[in-house]
Amino acid sequence: MPYPIDTIYGYVQSLTNKRDSVAMAKVMESVYPRRKKVNITAATSLSEATHGLGRIITVNNATGFAMTLPASTGDGSRFRFVLGTTVTGGSMTIKVANASDTMVGLCLMAQDGGDTSVTFGASGTDDTITMNGTTLGGTKGDYIELEDVSLNLWSVRMFATGTSTEASPFSATVA
Repeated sequence: MPYPIDTIYGYVQSLTNKRDSVAMAKVMESVYPRRKKVNITAATSLSEATHGLGRIITVNNATGFAMTLPASTGDGSRFRFVLGTTVTGGSMTIKVANASDTMVGLCLMAQDGGDTSVTFGASGTDDTITMNGTTLGGTKGDYIELEDVSLNLWSVRMFATGTSTEASPFSATVA
């Protein structure tokens, strides 16, 4: 029975020369995509197809904006953000899609006073990450990773740099 060409197995079976390196590279790219960058400069609703699949999301807008995660289903979707521009006005936020979704995890924030750091935890009722370029992180090079670990639950790992009196970037704002 022939397999549909839109499946990996069907595609491989349709190749006349299965040793063809170009064709096999195409198959492997669909299974293991290269780590591609996606640049975001304005408010965005994130999707696994466009922003996930191993991609690095660079965030570049000094005035800040909102990004919204897809609804958490436990499918293992992962979004990785690197700030390419320090937030200098307003705030940049990453929010869950609905009032049922929450975040757990941590933010390790380097403090500007000496060789110190502080850790903040997302409690399981938090649903928003806010960065303002100072006390809440949001400096060029800051890194945030969110993973859809189970129904209504995102796991967060954040590494940031804060200034002044650092504060938790986590809050509950989605109604």
